[in-house]
Amino acid sequence: MNPNCDAEMRTTARVLRTLARRVQELRAEADAHERELKAIVRQWHPELLEETGVGPIAAATVLCAWSHSGRFRSEAAFASLAGVAPVPASSGLTVRHRLSRRGDRQLNRALHTVVLCRVRYDEQTRTHLERRRAEGKTDREIKRCLKRYVARRLFRQLEERQRTLDTP
Repeated sequence: MNPNCDAEMRTTARVLRTLARRVQELRAEADAHERELKAIVRQWHPELLEETGVGPIAAATVLCAWSHSGRFRSEAAFASLAGVAPVPASSGLTVRHRLSRRGDRQLNRALHTVVLCRVRYDEQTRTHLERRRAEGKTDREIKRCLKRYVARRLFRQLEERQRTLDTP
């Protein structure tokens, strides 16, 4: 039997225990930060958290990008910032659109996360997905449309709430 085996096993076990403790500490820290973010979002725009698929991190990302009422001239400008405005990508007889690669990538990621949650958990979204597939759309094109829809919906909610707060 190798005499170093016991030392190697002890060292490996100690390192793994240390890593496991660190993972638990980081998870607890991340959970605490997420709770604080949720409290801030609830205080500022609680209606965002009521949307299917929108959690505290996605809501905070949307709020940071939106910033304040009047920053964007339209929801299309907000969608363009998010990189979810359709860009013509037609060739020949094929008429299609693609997502813009420009814009705020964090906002785009937040919208992508919301869409993935909706596809997984929201029955209306799944029905829409199946209907679009039957029309011959690819999953990528369908998700582009869904991201645009989510951006439009969140922007309108933010602007509407701000208008109601601003009116005396």
